[in-house]
Amino acid sequence: MQWTLVVPLKPLAHAKSRLSDTAGDAVRPGLALAFAQDTVAAALSCPAVRDVAVVTDDRLAGRELAALGARIVPDIPGAGLNAALAHGEAIVRTPRRERPVAALNADLPALRPAELARVLEAAAEFPRAFLADAAAMGTTLLAAAPGAELLPAFGTGSRSRHRASGAVELALDAVDSVRQDVDTGEDLRAALALGVGPRTAAAAARLLMPGQ
Repeated sequence: MQWTLVVPLKPLAHAKSRLSDTAGDAVRPGLALAFAQDTVAAALSCPAVRDVAVVTDDRLAGRELAALGARIVPDIPGAGLNAALAHGEAIVRTPRRERPVAALNADLPALRPAELARVLEAAAEFPRAFLADAAAMGTTLLAAAPGAELLPAFGTGSRSRHRASGAVELALDAVDSVRQDVDTGEDLRAALALGVGPRTAAAAARLLMPGQ
């Protein structure tokens, strides 16, 4: 089974506000773009991924991610993360409703294609499935098999909401790169320890990282 991934990305100027303990206002947009670029590049290299659709209204991000091979879907609802995902799902499933779709966070700079393939292979066993983040509170991937709706419920505490919605939580070891999203300086250090993609590595090298 090959999946279409829907990746939501807010305007870069407003992205990653919780990284303020590590990166200033002038630096965070570039970091957010680097995270998304490394995430999309790794996803497109995954054999289980057919294509990637990024839902964003950010022109710079759209241009850079399209250059990597992603399809750019304008965030027409403009009503937050879950509305963007539902819109992206509707767009990518318009030509073929029975297409498997997964929502993937845009801030997984350490993403490994082989680990993503393992997660998607496991998700294919269920109508809907999700992977919890490294903090065990949120969600980094939500998958819907052919014929099932995605029904995204991302945001603070999304792990419990996705579980309550009937999605199966995937209990997998050795997929740390798919779990490690980046919201804080501590998260970034954890991602760097796993080994991030080249764009994030270059952006992080320009930061003064206390304790690194």
